[in-house]
Amino acid sequence: MRPPWWRNACIYAIDVATFCDTNGDGWGDLAGVRSRLDYVAGLGANCVWLLPFYRTPYRDNGYDVSDYLSVDPRFGDLADFAELMAEADDLGIRVLVDLVVQHTSDRHPWFRQAVEDARSPYRDFYIWADTPDDTSVSPIFPGEEDSVWTLDERSGQYYRHVFYHHEPDLDHSNPKVRREIERVMEFWLRLGVAGFRVDAVPYMVEQAENGGDGSTDHYINDLSRLVRRHRSDGVLLAETDLAPKEYASYFGGPDGDGFHMQFNFYLNQYIFLSLARQSREPILRALDELPEVPIDTQYVNWLRNHDELDLGRLTDAERAEVNRAFAPDRSMLLYGRGPRRRLAPLLDGDERRVQLAYSVLMSLPGAPMVRYGDEIGMGDDMSLPDRLSVRAPMQWSPERNAGFSGAAADRLVRPVISDGPFGFERVNVLRQQTETGSLLDRVSGMVRTRRGLRQIGNGRRRALDLGRDSVLAFLYSDPGGGEQILMINNLADEEAVVSLPDGLLRGGGVDLFADAAYEKPAPGRASIRLNPYGYRWLRPLI
Repeated sequence: MRPPWWRNACIYAIDVATFCDTNGDGWGDLAGVRSRLDYVAGLGANCVWLLPFYRTPYRDNGYDVSDYLSVDPRFGDLADFAELMAEADDLGIRVLVDLVVQHTSDRHPWFRQAVEDARSPYRDFYIWADTPDDTSVSPIFPGEEDSVWTLDERSGQYYRHVFYHHEPDLDHSNPKVRREIERVMEFWLRLGVAGFRVDAVPYMVEQAENGGDGSTDHYINDLSRLVRRHRSDGVLLAETDLAPKEYASYFGGPDGDGFHMQFNFYLNQYIFLSLARQSREPILRALDELPEVPIDTQYVNWLRNHDELDLGRLTDAERAEVNRAFAPDRSMLLYGRGPRRRLAPLLDGDERRVQLAYSVLMSLPGAPMVRYGDEIGMGDDMSLPDRLSVRAPMQWSPERNAGFSGAAADRLVRPVISDGPFGFERVNVLRQQTETGSLLDRVSGMVRTRRGLRQIGNGRRRALDLGRDSVLAFLYSDPGGGEQILMINNLADEEAVVSLPDGLLRGGGVDLFADAAYEKPAPGRASIRLNPYGYRWLRPLI
């Protein structure tokens, strides 16, 4: 049976608000995303994840939703969304949208009715207490919220909010809440989305369980079955920052009847520990600790997302080690969890290291995700508060406002990065599209090549010890034997000559992608060379 498309997907993450503005109001919009889908296709991605574009007060980058069934006027309307979906379909790109139902905005009609009338049927959509109950749940944003409870002065009761006080938690043990969530999912599935990236999943599931609704599997399976009823190739991608042993239950057991994909937060942290140490050991340790995925499911790996780099699963000493390497100034850290920096600044703007990081990402088992702008090495804006530092507008060209918008600078949703080594006049899509060997050229080449290496998405993996701690190497094989793929990455800033297992290149080999032109491996050759921060993707010849 043919594996599902997401086993070998390459995902491109887009924040609609900061991607491309077509009407000159300073905000990115859905029409702007549609106008740039050819760029996404050229990059090689076959799936996009759209961050929230629903009606919102926009106090939390759109994750404070006030209407799940409409587009915020700043981003367009449903007609714009339909046109975007048609263009994506023409280009063979699937579209995932955010499902943000752990909480709503406090301006959502459900919550407004709940606080205006304690007898409203919507009162039970949320979680209330006469006194702030003791709870094992702590505020997600330390220093910004002192408690997960806020007093509703009208009723004298407290409502729970794991995130901000303006984002009250929904009660997922309430069947009426479940039904409303189903209606939201059905609405967008009928408009053609391939599925959902589901926000803050463990908190949803925990609340459902606390309400006496049974096991984790029960709730997850309901969501999965709903997607499959509407679309046989539909997908649920879960945001689950978990300990390794917990991932299996969210996949739904050996049959994979839960979430189809999960963000691999655990491995993400160890990638940066490996880069800091210039050692393969942390990555291999993390992979050994993670459960194998059921056949029709997949992990999603990435380097940076739209939040801080969460290092919470590392030991205190390991976390300090990563922070010393990549965020030496305290202003670069957030919530005690990790750096609030984009990929290129984390790696000191060293393009060799950025390319290597992408090669490591593409070498890992799972589906890779690239966040908009990281493929050209965009920077961050440390003058902006908290996570906004990594949410600058996309840098399309050296023209005014980086080609993002024709609006006056003071009307932009967020300032463009104009100064320093990452300023838009130096770092932009147009410039890199015309330069052979640019970061964009290299990353897009990786994505397109990786899409063709189905052994990584669907095959068997074996880590190889090539005699150098700095060299991370995987050998991938087709499930039924046949072709193999050898992925080798040198994490150190010094040349490495490594010995290969006997007979691996008995027929020679060919470089499929590499940081430089290397001598072609001869038949029977026992060693190969890598540059400092070099990488080679080879196909052994039989």
